[in-house]
Amino acid sequence: MTKVPNIKTPHLTLRPLQPADAATLHRIYQTEGVLRYFPNPNPPPLEIVQRFIAGQQDHWETFGYGNWGILPADGDADEIIGWAGLQFLPELNETEVGYLLDKPFWGKGYATEAARTSLEFGFDHFAFSRLIALVYPENIASRRVLEKCGLTYLETIHLWGVDLMRHQIERAETK
Repeated sequence: MTKVPNIKTPHLTLRPLQPADAATLHRIYQTEGVLRYFPNPNPPPLEIVQRFIAGQQDHWETFGYGNWGILPADGDADEIIGWAGLQFLPELNETEVGYLLDKPFWGKGYATEAARTSLEFGFDHFAFSRLIALVYPENIASRRVLEKCGLTYLETIHLWGVDLMRHQIERAETK
């Protein structure tokens, strides 16, 4: 069984997603605007959220990386405020950095901190030559997160029925 590491950053704790996180993540997905820039912007039912979390546990087992639950470091809360990490995309045969935060935590630098930590984890522990990110062209805030993390725009692709900007960062760019 793969041990998913806990990672502490100055403002966050990244820890394994757990079945008990399903209700909180389900509630986050119901928040207006949170899924606006996802291929399916409709909040999923609880069963789908539960499957996502179980799928992340399987993803860590298969690949040695995946998404973490995010906790703010300055609180005593054990409820996640979102997720971030790395996900293998079989459609592209590449690994993507991704993140999602509950609306009250937008604009605090948490997405950038979580994405940067995820990228560092990927390059420190795996032989990736590059990692990618996909973002809706209209999602200016997420594009800024990617820029702050050092990713650069490569091309616009059509995937999952939508046009997405594909960004990348190469291993050499992180040193």
